[in-house]
Amino acid sequence: MVKSTPCAPRRTQYLAVGIFAMLFSGVLYAWSILKIPFSEDFGWSADALSLNFTLTMCFFCLGAIVGSLLCRRCGPRVSLIVSGILVGCGFSITAFLTPAQLILLYVAYAACAGFGIGIAYNVVVSTVTAWYPDRKGFCSGCLMMGFGFSTLLLGNGISILFDAPAVGPKKTFLLLAAVLAAVLVTAAMILRAPTPDTPLPKPAARRTDSEKDGVSAIECTTAQMLRRFSFWRAFLCLAFITAVGNSVISFARDLALSVDASPSLATTLVGVLAVCNGLGRILTGAVFDALGRRTTMIAANALTITAAAITLTAVLLHSLPVCIAGLCLTGLSYGSSPTLTSAFTSAFYGQKHFSVNYSITNCNLIVAAFIASLCSNLMTRTGGFTAPFVLLLLLSVCALVLNITVRRP
Repeated sequence: MVKSTPCAPRRTQYLAVGIFAMLFSGVLYAWSILKIPFSEDFGWSADALSLNFTLTMCFFCLGAIVGSLLCRRCGPRVSLIVSGILVGCGFSITAFLTPAQLILLYVAYAACAGFGIGIAYNVVVSTVTAWYPDRKGFCSGCLMMGFGFSTLLLGNGISILFDAPAVGPKKTFLLLAAVLAAVLVTAAMILRAPTPDTPLPKPAARRTDSEKDGVSAIECTTAQMLRRFSFWRAFLCLAFITAVGNSVISFARDLALSVDASPSLATTLVGVLAVCNGLGRILTGAVFDALGRRTTMIAANALTITAAAITLTAVLLHSLPVCIAGLCLTGLSYGSSPTLTSAFTSAFYGQKHFSVNYSITNCNLIVAAFIASLCSNLMTRTGGFTAPFVLLLLLSVCALVLNITVRRP
C-alpha cells in the first residue's frame, strides 16, 4: 500500500495528461490504415510503403535521443512544443503529396512527423515516470497503453474520413496535423518534472524478488551502460521480440485480407491488434511490478514465440479464426516490449541518466524496423506470408536464448 503524499494528486494529473498525449502520438502506428490512399490512389508499391514505416521507426528513435538531450537542457515544455511543430508540419506536408513525390513522403511523414513523435514519446515517458519511483512498471504500462490504443480509437475514424466524399485523405491528414500539434502543445503547458526536493513515495521492498527489479541502486551513465555485455544481449532480445509485432503492424490489414477477411473486417482487426497492444503494455507493467524483470521478460518472450507460431499456422491453414487469434496474441506480445524497455532500463541502470539511457535502449526499434522491411520484401518475393513468419518465429526463439542469459549488473 503506497502512502499518500503531497505530490499524489499532481502526479495523477500528469499521468492522465501523459496518457492523453501518448494516445494521439501513437497514430504513427496506424500506418496499415494511413498508407491506404498512397497504395490505392497513387499506386505506390508495398516495398516503397514498407520502407516508409522502417524510416519512420528510425527517425522515431533518433527523435527520442534528441528529445532526451533537449529535455535535459530546456525542460519538457520547450521539447514538447518543438515536437508539436514538427508533427504538425509533417502531417500537413503529407496531405499535399502527389503521385510523383514518394521521396517527400519519407521526408514529411518519416523524418519530420516520426522525429517529432519520437521527441514527444521520450519526453512524456521520462517526465511522467519520474513521478512514480514506487510504481514504475504500472506508470510505463499506462503510458504505453495510451500509445497502443491510438490505432483502435483513431484508426477507424481515419478510415471513415478517408472514404467520406466531403473529407478525403487530404483533409484527414490536415485534421491530424492540427489535432496532434494542439495536443502536444497543450501537454507542454501542463507537464512538469519533479524537483529534487519533491516528496515521492519510496518503492516497497520486494520480498519475493531477490533481484529487486523495481529501481536500480546502480546509476550508470550511457557510456557505462553501453560497455556492459548484458545491455547488448537485452538490446537484441528486445529487438527480436519487437520485430514480430513491428512486422505484423506494417502489413496487418493485408495479412487479414489474405485469409479472406472482408475489407471492413480487416480494418477492424487492425484496431483489435491495437487493443491487444495497449492491454499488453499495461499488463506487462503490472506483472513487472509484481514479479520483477526476469520473470516478466521470459513470459513476454514465450508469448511472442506462441504468437508467431499461431500466426504462421493461420497462414498455412488459410484460417481466418486462427489469424484473429494470432493477431490478438501478437498485439499482447508487442505491447510488452516498450514497457519492458522502459522498466528494464530503469531497473538495470537507474533513474539519474534514464532519459538518455532509455532513448538508446529504445533504438532496438530500428533493428526491428529493418527486420519488418525484410519481412515485407520476403512477402513480395515469395508471394505469401509463410517465409516472413518462419523468419519471425526463428528470431523469437533466438530472443529467448538471449533472454535467459541476461543478468543484472
